[in-house]
Amino acid sequence: MNITDRTTHDVQQGTGDWLRLREGFDTASEAPAAQGVSRYVTRAELLRRKHTGVSPEPDAGTLGRFAAGHAAEAKARPLAEGIVGGELYPVTMTAIVDGLPLLASLDGLDLAGDICWETKLWNEELADCVRRNDLPEHYTVQMDQELLVSGASRCLFTCTDGTPERLVSCWYEADPAKFAALVAGWRQFRADLAAYVPPAAAAAAPVGKAPDTLPALRIEVTGMVTASNLAEFKQTALAAIRSVNRDLKTDADFADADKAVKWCADVEARLKAAKEHALSQTASIDELFKALDDIAAESKAVRLDLDKLVKRRKDEVREQAVTVAAAELARHVRALNAELAPMALRPVTADFAGSIKGLRSISSMQDALDTTLAGAKILADGQARGIRANVAAFKAATGDDRALQALFADLGQLVHKAADDFAAVLDQRITKHRADEAAREAARQAAEAQRIAAAEQRAREEAEREAQARIAEQQRQELERQQRVQHEALAQNDGVDVLTLPAAPLLAQDERRPLSVALASKPDAPMRAREAVAAIRPAANEPATLTLGMICERLQFTVRADFLADVLHVSPAKVEGKRPGTYTESQFVLICSQLRSHISAMGELYGQQRAA
Repeated sequence: MNITDRTTHDVQQGTGDWLRLREGFDTASEAPAAQGVSRYVTRAELLRRKHTGVSPEPDAGTLGRFAAGHAAEAKARPLAEGIVGGELYPVTMTAIVDGLPLLASLDGLDLAGDICWETKLWNEELADCVRRNDLPEHYTVQMDQELLVSGASRCLFTCTDGTPERLVSCWYEADPAKFAALVAGWRQFRADLAAYVPPAAAAAAPVGKAPDTLPALRIEVTGMVTASNLAEFKQTALAAIRSVNRDLKTDADFADADKAVKWCADVEARLKAAKEHALSQTASIDELFKALDDIAAESKAVRLDLDKLVKRRKDEVREQAVTVAAAELARHVRALNAELAPMALRPVTADFAGSIKGLRSISSMQDALDTTLAGAKILADGQARGIRANVAAFKAATGDDRALQALFADLGQLVHKAADDFAAVLDQRITKHRADEAAREAARQAAEAQRIAAAEQRAREEAEREAQARIAEQQRQELERQQRVQHEALAQNDGVDVLTLPAAPLLAQDERRPLSVALASKPDAPMRAREAVAAIRPAANEPATLTLGMICERLQFTVRADFLADVLHVSPAKVEGKRPGTYTESQFVLICSQLRSHISAMGELYGQQRAA
């Protein structure tokens, strides 16, 4: 709710300046009539006054009540200040609320502007309501506007004649929901005022009239009719009876019909009395009785028919008025639904028939129907405003995101929720959707990262395999080269036939050792070489339990894995189910043998070089 231009005016209530200020605003004292709950002014009458700008002059009784009320207010002010605990000042304030110019004349407002005061002249009925803290709506609507315009949070309501003995009070709290209803009522009133067409000038309250004034019926008999104006009476009576209007449309028509029914009943009674009087004078005269009976029968027929017609036409008029009001409400709802499409209002109903129950005049029925119709329009407009606000919030939250919009397949039902509840649903669904999306994206990214890591691992393993293959090939080639060099050296130095040595490719990598070790003895070198090769073959399926550290501990000196592999040609065993980098017991024996041969060969080699 947008409230602007809240202003305090330096005018005294009841003065000409105060009255002129009120002309441009919708006042708190008018609010009950605008809402259709006033005890003193109907909504239709307020519409007429606002349209014409003419208000009836207060009569002497009204002025007297005003004077008594002002006097009681002046005497009650100190009493009210005692309840409030501070001074209360009369003040006139205005504010623009959602574009509506509203005014409130407060009996009192405290300096902080948080408490206002409204007082009414003492009467027992109202005093009892105050004691029960159950104030009539006529007063609460007025205070709603006073609280809204002033910005106060609560109002002290008193009923008093200005004396402590006759003073009762209760508190009335500001309520945003009632503020909204008040503003909606004024908005609908303003819409009705803009479309207002004054009715024809109101006539005086209709007073029914009999069809005609009949001459006094005079009959004198002495055994025969001696004097009578029966013929004249009959002619006049029948003409009057037959002239009764049966096309009932207005309040005047109904009043005439009611009066005619009573008139007919009176005619019948007078005829019956005349007949009885004639009979009392003796002789029965057929002509007399026939005339009397004809008139009475005609009058009775018209009376009965007219009485039924009055009841039927009243029902028809009531039904027609209710139908017109219902049709206007339906038209208003259709216009709102056309604007809100594809959204739609929930059904808006109004008890038009109940609103006119017990009312007799057409004008009072019409006023009641107009007030009920305005209330139903206010409810429909309130629904429409809520739907518009929720749809705007939905569009702001989802934008052009079709995925978010798809979360609200039930939007047609959700838009009827209160704004706070609708906002909570929006946030909950969108937040969950985004959390689910984030979770799915995180899962996708994790899967992609795993895929990339697996691919990189495979690439590393492949690269390692290729590198190991290259190293193995290099080692093989180097071994072959060393073997060739050793073969050639032995052949040159010792005269050994290299063709008698076993070919290097016949030995596995972990079986190979410098051939100079096997050929250290010259006389039987070929045989010893073959024996040495045979001796170093490891047993099949031997477990690999020795680590490099364990081997060094046994040797009491440190050797490197690359020394064992490149020089002694002993690589870790490859045994399924065992961790890499371990050796068999046979390999340890081979390492020791290779070390002895290697050390002996190096000693012989460098010893020969020194001797030479």
